[in-house]
Amino acid sequence: MSHHLVELIELRHTYPDGTVALDGVTFTITHGEAVGVIGANGAGKSTLLLHLNGYLTPGSGEVRIGHSLLTKETLPEIRRTVGMVFQDPDDQLFMPTVFDDVAFGPCNMGLALQDIEKRVTAALDLVEAGHLRDKPPYHLSGGEKKRVAIATILSMEPSILVMDEPTSGLDPHARRQLIRLMGDFHHTKIFTSHDLDMVMELCSRVIVLSHGKVRADGAPREIFADEKLLAECRLEKPLSMQGCPVCGVNS
Repeated sequence: MSHHLVELIELRHTYPDGTVALDGVTFTITHGEAVGVIGANGAGKSTLLLHLNGYLTPGSGEVRIGHSLLTKETLPEIRRTVGMVFQDPDDQLFMPTVFDDVAFGPCNMGLALQDIEKRVTAALDLVEAGHLRDKPPYHLSGGEKKRVAIATILSMEPSILVMDEPTSGLDPHARRQLIRLMGDFHHTKIFTSHDLDMVMELCSRVIVLSHGKVRADGAPREIFADEKLLAECRLEKPLSMQGCPVCGVNS
């Protein structure tokens, strides 16, 4: 059984106010794929991600991780398999120090103290944040918080990395660091983003959501070349595919 398989079958979710966020979403993501989920605001992207490790419960339909149906009984194992990084790192950082935050997951996995120390050190080194380990999270910059939030997930050694708008609020240097880090994660990764150039760089596949439905699913360059689809879904081409504003030549 592959723990990296992600399968959604006719997934539906309606919020208490009656808003239909997901309307019959179906797709399968296999081991090692890098998938960007894109769409306009309100398309259902964040809602979709929150179903992948049980933060939200489907109104109907199924979520399967590694052929296991996501249920209350399978939730603990699935959350060890699927690491979720929220858009706002303050939603993930709540302990007195960075070390404590990154150690929180391994501690709850029941690991020995020496193994926890190894995992924390390795995760912080991966995000180039080892020098922050003793700092309170609220003293960190936005980019530092984002990297530490990612480390809290990497310390649990997930097979599937899920990220909601990972480059949101980052300066160019921090964005480039994050893209390099995500490129080095060789397991399955799924993320939402309005940063379509990052999607072009990192993803082998793009899923387009519109009004809670899958409108397209395919290779990034094919998706971004479909101007009719982009217009209908309120999207634009990545800057790297747009013509030079001075000479009109495409890159």
